[in-house]
Order: sequence, then C-alpha cells, then structure tokens
Amino acid sequence: MIANYQLLFWASLFVIFYSAVGYPILLYSILLIKRIFKKKIDLSIWTDEACPEVTVIIPAYNEASIIEEKVKNTLALQYPEEKKRILFITDGSTDETPDIISRYKEQGVELLHSPERCGKSEALNRAMQFVETDIVVCCDANTMINADALIHLTSHYRDPKVGGVCGEKKVITPASNGAASEGEGAYWRYESKLKEWDAELTSVMGGAGELFSIRTSLYPSIPKEIILDDFFITMHIVQNGFRVAYEKNAYATETSSASVKDEMKRKVRIASGGFQIMLVLLPMLNFFKYGWVSFQYISHRVLRWLIVPFALPLLILLNIYLAYEVGGIYEFTLLLQVVAYGVALIGRYLKKNKVQIKGLLFPYYYAFMNYCVLLGFFKFLQGNHSSIWEKVNRQ
Repeated sequence: MIANYQLLFWASLFVIFYSAVGYPILLYSILLIKRIFKKKIDLSIWTDEACPEVTVIIPAYNEASIIEEKVKNTLALQYPEEKKRILFITDGSTDETPDIISRYKEQGVELLHSPERCGKSEALNRAMQFVETDIVVCCDANTMINADALIHLTSHYRDPKVGGVCGEKKVITPASNGAASEGEGAYWRYESKLKEWDAELTSVMGGAGELFSIRTSLYPSIPKEIILDDFFITMHIVQNGFRVAYEKNAYATETSSASVKDEMKRKVRIASGGFQIMLVLLPMLNFFKYGWVSFQYISHRVLRWLIVPFALPLLILLNIYLAYEVGGIYEFTLLLQVVAYGVALIGRYLKKNKVQIKGLLFPYYYAFMNYCVLLGFFKFLQGNHSSIWEKVNRQ
C-alpha cells in the first residue's frame, strides 16, 4: 500500500513539474533540433497591391467608457484603406456604446446592433454573415492594437497551410496594481513564449480573443453554449489540418483586473470553459491522427486544466502521510511544500496590504490560478454553460 502511495506521489510531482517547467524545456529542445533541418518560410510584408482584404470584427457590450478610444485605435491601424473593413457588433448593449460608434459611420466604421443579448459566440456568428473578405481579424473592445498589427498578421497567410494567426496579449501592470496584476502579467509573458514555441513546432494550442485572425472560409459556426469561442475557433482550424501561427509583432494591450476578486471571476469562467472544450476536443487525444499536435495539446492544455489542479492538493496529502510513515526524503519534500505555500500566503498578505515584492507574488498567483481551476471544475459540473456573462472590472 505504501509503495502505491509513493508511486502516486512521484507521478503527481512529475506531472506538476512537467506541466510548468518540463514541457517548455522539452519543447525548446525539440525546436533547436528542428531549426537545424528546416528553414523559415518567407514572411516578408505584402505590398499594398498584394495585401489580402481584411475585416476587423470587434464585439462590444456596454463599453461606453472606452469604445471611442477603441474606434480611433482601429481606424489608425496601418493597412490599405480600400482593403480594410471595420465592423463593430454591439448586441444587447444598453449604454451609449452603439451611439458613439455611429458617429464614425462616415469614416467607414460599420455597426451591427440588436437589442437582444445572446453572448459573444452568437454575436460573432451573426457578424460573420456580413463578411466578404478573405481574412477576418477578431479583437476585444477593451484592448488596444499596435498600429502595424494587421500588416504582421496577414504576412503569415503567404503560407497556404496557415489557417489562422494569433497575436500576443500584453497586460499592463502598473506598480500600484498589486498581486493580481503582477501575477497576471507574468503569467501572460510565460504563456506568450509557450505559444510562440508551440506555433514554431506545429501550431498554437488555442488562441486568445484579444487578437486573432483566420481565413474566412475556415470559420466554424460556434455552438451557443460554448464559453471559449476563441479557443473553439482556433482548435477547429487545427483539427482540419491547418496551422495557427503566432505573431509577436502584432499585440493587443489591456489593463489588468481591478482586483483579485475580479480576476478570480474571470479565471473560474475560463476554467469552466476549458473543461467544456476538452469534451469537444476529445478526438485530439488521438496521437495516431494528430501526432505532434496531440503531444502539444496534452502537454500544454490537458495537463494544466485536467490534472495539475487536482494533483497539487493530492501531493500535499500524500506527502504528509509518507513523511509520517516513511520519513527521509518525504520529510524534505514536505518542508519544501510547506515553504512554497507559506510564501504564497505571505504574497497574499502583502497583496492585501499593497506591498510589492515580486518574488513572492508568483507562487501566490500559481496557487491562485489552480484554485480557480478547481472552482471552475465544480462550476462545469453544474452544467450551466453560457457564453453570456458579466464583465469584470479592469484598472
């Protein structure tokens, strides 16, 4: 019996370590070998005449406080004007968002509005009915895009195997924002690097709604109950044999969550959507069909969502038992765990008191994220899946 507990302990520890550190190291090592034998595809910028026509779609719900800035930001994007179409969809908005957007009609900004609120997935499905261009770029209303983002995104479509391109998400983290923002910013820097490496090997393992683009012909109608519409769209493209590339020179900037409570609300919803989407993507576990893609999907997504959040509490419980029954190395690993959680608790205390010590914020945010995933799992089990949700406050 003790031997079984020991095996389970070391297996749990391996999965946790592999998911956070081992996979990035292994992935980068594989890429170093790949770079020796495979040359990069030419991604030089298109000439104005050769640029593909693009529609920028921005779903917006009650964004009156920021929507004018977003409109101006989108109008300022560098791209041949005759090949750039801007389409806002404001279904369900009850504030001045539609009125503000309407002021820019003469500058080429189009608006779709319906009083009924059906969620972002339905809004995207409706907007896509009005798209006639070859490429669609989707971004959130509360994010600002760098001026040459469209130029860099579309350059990847020189490769006929590319079905979509994801931009980078950057989170603004002022020093006064606390653990939620600093941890969130650090997480997205880590996640962005993983996406870049994933894309270099085969494909991005799920795009972020802040900024991504796809070939219009590959757009799937999103089921109404799907929470992670961006993940669903990009993984659908991968399932159909295309790549989703990554472009770090195209980025969306947004402010961090206003508080840990707001960040928890968002993370729990994302986690619930993660469990939902894993059921939809069960076929991608088939190594014989998807090969490296299956390896990346399991390593980057499945372990992080399905295994690690449950392995962490199991690890501490097993460690307590084994330290008592066996001692030796298990006493040492228990001490390390106690110290790690102690540092996380100190980080939480400092956050509440608005004290910034960065090294103590990362353990806190890691524990916080996995706690949110556990809450998301129980939310998923309740079966209340809807793409409609209340926005979180941001700085």
